[in-house]
Formats: sequence, C-alpha cells, structure tokens
Amino acid sequence: MAVCLVRVSPGAIVGSGGMRGGYGELMACRISELVLDSRDPERLAAFWCEVLGYVVLDRGDGSVEIGPEEGSGGLQPTIVFNPTETPKSGKLPLHIDVNPTDRDQAAELDRLLKIGARPADVGQTGEESWHVLADPEGNEFCLLRRQRSGNP
Repeated sequence: MAVCLVRVSPGAIVGSGGMRGGYGELMACRISELVLDSRDPERLAAFWCEVLGYVVLDRGDGSVEIGPEEGSGGLQPTIVFNPTETPKSGKLPLHIDVNPTDRDQAAELDRLLKIGARPADVGQTGEESWHVLADPEGNEFCLLRRQRSGNP
C-alpha cells in the first residue's frame, strides 16, 4: 500500500490512507532519477527524449542521462541509461507509464509507434484503457488514456 504523507499542523502527520505515524517531516525521499540498463544507451536515450520531450543532460563512461531542459533536481526524475552487454529477458518488474499532454491517446499512440515503439503483450485482455508498448530494446511501458498538462 502506498502512503502519501502531509503535514497538517505542527507535529501532526496524516497519511492518505488515514494512517498516522511518526514518519518525520513532509517527505523522506522523492524519485530523482531512474536508471535503466541498456545495450545501446545513445539509441534508447534518443527514443525517450522524443517520447518525453527531454534533452540529454550528461554523458560519461558510456552512460547517458536525460531529463527536462531545466536539468535535474526538479519535480520530474531524470533517466540514466547505463551500458550493459546483458540482453533484457522477461517482463520488467517495474515499468514507466506515460500520459499524453497535448493530444488524445489515439494520436499519441500513432506518434509513439512512428518513433519506434511497438505493441507489447504482457497478458492484457484487450479491454484495458491503456496500451502496452515496448521501447526499441523491448522495455515495456504503458500509454494511459488520461491527458495531463505538460507542466509538472
């Protein structure tokens, strides 16, 4: 169960599930970056830059870090692609979900397929409101229906 903590008055902490506890200040951590192993970090970085509107922030030792133009430290995490020789095997235990920000889901699906995404089957029924796709290295991600603002 995920719990979101909010300070409502000095000394009082309330979780989104109604739980109370001494978890400290407003937040202990936030996700600052996601790190993915990649057989071709440059290719995968280019794909995800196109998907998310990110830019390359840093390169070093074969790794490529991408993120919003304003750089790291903001509300949106950066993504680091680390080089590996090990091919992906099986369904990822963690995946990325994306939402369209300036078009409907069908138009965004068309755009993602044109830039290199492909449909992926992870056992979905076909009745889902989202599309399961794979990036050029086969990493699954979902395109959700709900349109969100492009601003974090």
